[in-house]
Amino acid sequence: MSNTYGDWFKEQRLAAGLTQQELADAAVMTRSHISHIEAGRRMPSREDARRLDKALNTGNVLSSFLPQDDVAVADRFEDARQLEQQATVIREFALSLVPGILQTERYMRAVLSTAFPPWSEEECDRIVVTRLERAKILAAPVTPVVWVLLDEAVLRRPVGGPDVMAEQVKHIVRLVEDRRVRVHVLPYGLGAHPLQQSMLTLMWFEDQPPVAYSEAIYMAKVHDDPDLVERIQAAYHLALGDALPLKESLALLRATAKDYENHD
Repeated sequence: MSNTYGDWFKEQRLAAGLTQQELADAAVMTRSHISHIEAGRRMPSREDARRLDKALNTGNVLSSFLPQDDVAVADRFEDARQLEQQATVIREFALSLVPGILQTERYMRAVLSTAFPPWSEEECDRIVVTRLERAKILAAPVTPVVWVLLDEAVLRRPVGGPDVMAEQVKHIVRLVEDRRVRVHVLPYGLGAHPLQQSMLTLMWFEDQPPVAYSEAIYMAKVHDDPDLVERIQAAYHLALGDALPLKESLALLRATAKDYENHD
């Protein structure tokens, strides 16, 4: 992301003669949160920006000049990708496609092949490498803790054909069996549910406020307003309460993989 905002913010802190810790104390936030804002890794919520304006005596400049919501999808996703690498807990909801960090390479390429105009081979390779790099967070034995909520449509949509889907679903099964992730399936029979409008990622951090990331066609957004994040978390928890338990979800995943393997 552009760091014009973070650079100006740092200049104001230095001009005020404050250390990061002194400013954090005055604005009621953590020093590392100040550091992330200055480095361009995070943007403050509007409430954070208001408190920072007050602590730095900058009027309403930090509040007024927060980056606008219509930032390009690629930039917004880069924000989310960086946050994903810092998260200690990640909760995913997928409406129609397997979440990126759980995707196999062949599944990724099948998803990318649906673009029109088509991606070039070089562009596809770049995106695949980026997603495979993201998935390396699962190589760590514990952190981040990853919970995944899948609409059953994710399992029934034969992306790339039966062979690709069998491999993809078995990959998820292995992650669950290894206790690296928890997966719960929202069955078709449930009908409407609170998360059916878009995919969603919730992230928690050791020393930063939680955020939510939502994505739909040609649109993506990182949400860090505390009230909105809390409402999104509540919707996730409501949907999770209606999902199949872990044991039943795992049984459905295994049966689905077997069905794809036996497909004529």
